[in-house]
Amino acid sequence: MLNLLAASLAVVLATLPQPPADDGDYQLTSVGTFTSPLLVTAPEVDARLFVVEKGGRIRIVKNGAKLTTPFLDIANLLPASPGGEQGLLGLAFHPDYSNNGRLFVAYTNSVGSLVVAEYEALPSSDVAYSVQVKTLITIGQPASNHNGGMILFGPDGYLYIGVGDGGGGGDPFGNGQNKETLLGTILRIDVNSDGFPGDATRNYAIPAGNPFVSASGLDEIWFYGLRNPWRFWIDPDTGRYFIADVGQAQREAVTVLEPRRQGANLGWNILEGTRCYPSGGTCSSAGTVLPQVEYTHSEGHSITGGPVYRGSRMPELDGTYFYGDFSFGWIRSFTYSGSVANQFDWSGDLAGTSLISSFGVDGANEIYVVGLGGTV
Repeated sequence: MLNLLAASLAVVLATLPQPPADDGDYQLTSVGTFTSPLLVTAPEVDARLFVVEKGGRIRIVKNGAKLTTPFLDIANLLPASPGGEQGLLGLAFHPDYSNNGRLFVAYTNSVGSLVVAEYEALPSSDVAYSVQVKTLITIGQPASNHNGGMILFGPDGYLYIGVGDGGGGGDPFGNGQNKETLLGTILRIDVNSDGFPGDATRNYAIPAGNPFVSASGLDEIWFYGLRNPWRFWIDPDTGRYFIADVGQAQREAVTVLEPRRQGANLGWNILEGTRCYPSGGTCSSAGTVLPQVEYTHSEGHSITGGPVYRGSRMPELDGTYFYGDFSFGWIRSFTYSGSVANQFDWSGDLAGTSLISSFGVDGANEIYVVGLGGTV
């Protein structure tokens, strides 16, 4: 996984169009090698790069070099032997980080629950304060997989949290369609207020506009009907949600939702992608939102969603959404403006990319690809 600031794309799928680029003049740039990296991010306009390692450390790349001392190390809070989908899973910097130094992490704790917690740092410091400010929310997990763990601030200033269905094959606990659980959802919370001062386990507020306030369903839920939204993105320019949901046995899918589609049901486990689940059965998709892009397990086994490109180095790619497959190692993209267009397979010079665990953007909105094997 190499910085997409580079690649000379020589081989493409004949059925897909050429990339929206001038002369295909791209190259790959290696950022460095890390220990099981899962995410790359940075505060806005910050020149440093922050790399999340599954084992509990956040590393900084500064002036092209990986710093020796971790920015943050919470390995002691994780399970002693984290499962394949457990660990330090997410990092999000407060939109006003350059002034307040607030940052948030998502991780699985010693008993396997998903935790979102707040830490602090001097904005210019390369080492955060090691003492946790507070735990915002803890979500119990009945199984060790499908933890989700993506956290991201939207253009509205609220924190969005991706939560898997609780694990186990086929959603045996029935969480996907249950609005009375936080599992199988994307949540939206306000980290700048405390709406539950008498509850030490809920250190956040419910934003106005959350769809199930004063209705059937938990107030934190923004979207539901998800299996494992491992990586999702909110386009800062349009407010659109790009949700890559990892499939069960047949389909991997990307659903694009407009800003005012809160409360949308993405269908799991009635549906897997656009097909009934289990495969071959009958079902009704009424009341659900179907994905715009999907692929079968003949093409890949585990989708990894990426960002919408909004950087300046490659203006011809502005508005292009990237995603990949963890198992097969390819990277694809499309644009969206009410419908999917410009689908492209970035194989060729990107062939050999493997174990794509995440994408990310730096402080200038340039794009990165992360490989669990160690490469960024």
